[in-house]
Amino acid sequence: MRDLLVSLLVLGLLPSCFRKPFVGLCLFSLLAYMRLQDLSWGFAREVRWSFYVAIVMFAGALVSARDRSYMAKDWRCYVMILLMGVVGVSVVIAGQYDDNVTGGFTEFGKIIIISLFTTGIVTNRERLRLLIWIIALSFGFFSLKSGLVGIATLGQLQIIQGPGGMLKDNNDFALALAMGVPMLWHIASSEKRTSLRRLFFLLVPMACITIMMTHSRGGFLALGAAVLYLAWRGRNRFAAIGTITFLTMAAALMVPSSYSERILSIAEYEQDASSRARLKAWGIAREMILERPLFGVGFSGFQREYSRFAPDEEGTILRDEQKVHVAHNSYLQIWAECGTLAFLLYVLLIFGSFWDLRKVRKLASSRYYSSWILNYAAMFEASMAAFVVGGVFLNRAHFDLFYHWVALVVAFSIIARRQLADSTMYPERSTGPGKLMRVKRRGLGRAGLAPRPATSGGA
Repeated sequence: MRDLLVSLLVLGLLPSCFRKPFVGLCLFSLLAYMRLQDLSWGFAREVRWSFYVAIVMFAGALVSARDRSYMAKDWRCYVMILLMGVVGVSVVIAGQYDDNVTGGFTEFGKIIIISLFTTGIVTNRERLRLLIWIIALSFGFFSLKSGLVGIATLGQLQIIQGPGGMLKDNNDFALALAMGVPMLWHIASSEKRTSLRRLFFLLVPMACITIMMTHSRGGFLALGAAVLYLAWRGRNRFAAIGTITFLTMAAALMVPSSYSERILSIAEYEQDASSRARLKAWGIAREMILERPLFGVGFSGFQREYSRFAPDEEGTILRDEQKVHVAHNSYLQIWAECGTLAFLLYVLLIFGSFWDLRKVRKLASSRYYSSWILNYAAMFEASMAAFVVGGVFLNRAHFDLFYHWVALVVAFSIIARRQLADSTMYPERSTGPGKLMRVKRRGLGRAGLAPRPATSGGA
């Protein structure tokens, strides 16, 4: 029955995906993040629905008279294209073309193409809002589902793997949910309908419980970064940080001992076998970078080359595949596998996005009717902070959501600047000729609220 419903849904929407490519992007995102096909049990699980949706969506964009902007003219788009090219060169230079390499690079190329297409087709606030809702509700669905199970079992059940696709690994799943927490909080804070506000506020702790059930230490740190960033951008940051501290102490008394021991092992890395293996992998990555600094050992080549750089205690070369580890660090992973240029481009995407969000927020704070822009900027920054921190401990250099998130930041920046440039809609805040007035920042307040217009007597 589930297979039939998924098939009818996708097939029924394909004509709309052709007529309106943005509908195709929404459906593609739903399949990527909610994994509808993996919720079925039969033939629908094996069908490449995302591929077919993408083909129809791009075909519709080619013939569409309205959606012919395939990519925004933003420097980060060109950086992503250059990054894909550099990664491709690393594949050629390494000379390894097994299924893991070719398949992985093909998937990476798809991620970049979809991200670039997102920057070109998300051209207004309504489209941006709808796409964020789809991603947030996808993560909220799994948060509610797993969170209720966690409450029923008192947190004793551990999530070994996620729903599938880019979320199959439990660490990937935890990182995605940590990035999703700011989205859920943003929607809950800005939603005017009481029932929806309560639902999304409920999904936030459910997401936290689900992250706990994965036992992912990287996910825990990513969640901490997102929550602290949201508190810092809030209207009363000190009260928010105090509340978070209290809730954290209360949660520490209720979580299962297995989880608390897992988290406390972060500080006892010298005694923890997993932490020692991670430190060793970082050292191996360093050796790879020093030997091949320009283009690395090749895309997806870390595990293949690991044994050559990891002699055991007797000085022989490790051949046991069980002793071979991944880089356990997104930055070292892309640096060791794809070289210094790829690493610099990757870091440029991260810091460039933070810098652009900072500039948009600064511009918005000097205008009227801009609370939604401040809210979105805080949400994007908090989710990006979650990825940056989680990436230090997780092997996620080619994580789908990161590149899609950069694309959404690009789209948001263009939309926000375009609206702020309209002086009739966003006049400068002033109390008189040439005098600017500071208005209290709204942090994560409701998106529809705005200060009163300036009058002759003041704002």
